[in-house]
Amino acid sequence: MPKRVLLGALLACGLTASALAQEPKTGGVINAVIQPEPPGLMLAQVQNGPTQMVSGNIFEGLLRYSPKLEPLPELAESWSVSEDAKTYTFKLKKGVTWHDGKPFTAADVLFSMEMLKQTHARARTNLAQVDKIETPDDYTVVFTLKQPFGPFLGIFEVGSMPIVPKHLYEGTDWKTNPYNNAPVGTGPFMFKEWQKGSFIRLVKNPNYHEKGKPYIDEIYWQIIPDAAARSVAYETGKVDVLPGGSVENFDVPRLSKLKDTCVTGAGWEFFSPLAWLWLNNRQGPLADKRVRQAIMFAIDRDFAKDVIWNGLGKVATGPSASTIKFYTDNVPKYPYDPAKAKALLKEAGYKGEKIRLLPLAYGETWQRWGEAVKQNLQDVGMNIETIATDVAGGNQKIGDWDYDIAFTYLYQYGDPALGVGRNYISSNIAKGQVFNNVEGYSNPEIDKLFADGATATPDSKRKEIYDKAQKILVEDVPVAWMLELQFPTITRCKVKNLITTGIGVNDGFKDAWLDK
Repeated sequence: MPKRVLLGALLACGLTASALAQEPKTGGVINAVIQPEPPGLMLAQVQNGPTQMVSGNIFEGLLRYSPKLEPLPELAESWSVSEDAKTYTFKLKKGVTWHDGKPFTAADVLFSMEMLKQTHARARTNLAQVDKIETPDDYTVVFTLKQPFGPFLGIFEVGSMPIVPKHLYEGTDWKTNPYNNAPVGTGPFMFKEWQKGSFIRLVKNPNYHEKGKPYIDEIYWQIIPDAAARSVAYETGKVDVLPGGSVENFDVPRLSKLKDTCVTGAGWEFFSPLAWLWLNNRQGPLADKRVRQAIMFAIDRDFAKDVIWNGLGKVATGPSASTIKFYTDNVPKYPYDPAKAKALLKEAGYKGEKIRLLPLAYGETWQRWGEAVKQNLQDVGMNIETIATDVAGGNQKIGDWDYDIAFTYLYQYGDPALGVGRNYISSNIAKGQVFNNVEGYSNPEIDKLFADGATATPDSKRKEIYDKAQKILVEDVPVAWMLELQFPTITRCKVKNLITTGIGVNDGFKDAWLDK
């Protein structure tokens, strides 16, 4: 038997014990906002946020993850890792059925892995570490890696590695399969109907493999395009749940004060959304590290946290959020210091060249932040021109490197090998794409550190490598890190136990219940 054995069932027991503090009640309907309307619900083919928020309750992964990013059982009830950290053996839960009644087996896992390599960009990258996948029996799946890959146990969450039904997809054209519009999963809720522009309706899976769950009967995902109307829908009682990002941040304090309203920033630990400014390292003033450092000193990030984001965030210290593995704050510091910023600009020989700033077209909160940053930079003598654009236009400009400074935020997926290194390694500089190394930063030492960090063992060695990488990056300032974002989830207080994992609402409804 391998010595490094992780019995996920033990972790699940701890989670269950805390949940039993109050006995759940069964029945009832929850109305939640989904914004914007998903382009589709087939999670293996569409990976944007709204799709995962709905379909994460229809499909399942092999694992879930706690708020501390510990792996928890889902379709896999236990797992073990070989001594050389190259073989991962998953024991699947027996008695699981698809929503159409067919049994779930290891064949579905094997098929899903092959499908995801072709349809899911993030899964394809993660599975590149795998040499072979074997299924010695119907309830065992063995992954053999080419070399040790430290974050491997972090890739099996439902959005990153959804398991799909082989019997409905094998031998079909996956892109046109009719079940893309009526998804069949193993999850706690089944797809029932989708009235485009109005709502998506999910109903309780009566044969769910976790006895007694889910507790609620139905979820209506209400589609309300206008932000003000979404706030009104909550105020008037039409909806019970406003997931993170559903309303403008300046509406959060007012809504939070409403009677029987509960607010939390939890449920984003796995994603750890980190906001920063892309800084085009290739040309002009920003090619000088001192100008990039000046930008860090010039921006009042505490103001952004306290005023623009209403305290629901944390000032970032560098490329890793404090909620993911191997984070360190032992890095150079950039407090708000306009005088230091001016001195660095003078030292760099900045002579007032025009610098183009692209705000993020995600609503009024982001527009306000763009105005605040512009003012901060102008206050230290920088000549800033705001370039207004929509989301698609902004993405195109960034992907084409046609910008100087641009707002963004990205997910980190619990480990620097999964969500951090992609933004700084030189092999990920690819024109025409967004969310990679669009700033054009190139440092052979950083390339090597991220390559080594992904495969090093044990974790103490990985931490040593990533500590060094964070210090180098914060000194070089390839991008200007702003805030670790928190997207508050607003609910009626009668909605209990919705946020139980590191992805919150995205897989939380199987645990949720109504205190009627």
